[in-house]
Amino acid sequence: MRTPLIAGNWKMFKTVFEAVAFAKEFKSLVKDVANVDIVLAPPFTAMHPVSEALRASNVAVASQDLFWEKDGAYTGAVSPAMVREAGAEYAIVGHSERRRLFGDTDVAVNRKVRAAIDADLTPIFCVGETLDEREANATLAVLDRQLQGGLDAITGEQVAALVIAYEPVWAIGTGRVATAAQAQDAHAHIRGRLRTWFGADVADRCRILYGGSVKPDNIAELIAEADVDGALVGGASLDVRSFGEIVTNSRRAVI
Repeated sequence: MRTPLIAGNWKMFKTVFEAVAFAKEFKSLVKDVANVDIVLAPPFTAMHPVSEALRASNVAVASQDLFWEKDGAYTGAVSPAMVREAGAEYAIVGHSERRRLFGDTDVAVNRKVRAAIDADLTPIFCVGETLDEREANATLAVLDRQLQGGLDAITGEQVAALVIAYEPVWAIGTGRVATAAQAQDAHAHIRGRLRTWFGADVADRCRILYGGSVKPDNIAELIAEADVDGALVGGASLDVRSFGEIVTNSRRAVI
């Protein structure tokens, strides 16, 4: 059985002081949680101090993005090696906000996925459709395009080890959430594509998260679905007790 993963993406919130205070309180709230992988993605400025605050705990750190080059004249960019050195074990790649606001293409996302893997980071590779695309019945075509582009030149073994996050763009930060059935349909489609392209073993091992207005009161229903393996949480991960409840409720749903 796949181990559930709950990741909190803080986006551009929390100073270093606020982030470290959260990390210290949070690790005490979830210290007895087993059978769930827990990840926090603070801003770049707070990654190292947060990873130090979480040392020897059951909570890992992710970067919210990275650049694919190892070093060079890339003002404002952060390399995979820098991310790893700062204490990250995971890297969020292809988030819809990176695609929409910063112009990340499927080709760029693929380069980031491969760079993360090469740096011994586990990519959390995001895919998902906009409201217009959903209303045009293009959801599955969009997912296929993003999956094919993002996983180009990735081996089956590498796909099995990474994490895919399905995030319907229309449900991010809007208070709207896909129903458990809608989430399951998209996740089943994604896993079906992995099965076709990489084989049943890879598809069965790869974890697929749901992202989009996840809250303490809907995580249990979502994660109870056969192909939903956890959540990439935005706004609700900014409150320490709310995020702690999401982690706890996800554990209860699968034990």
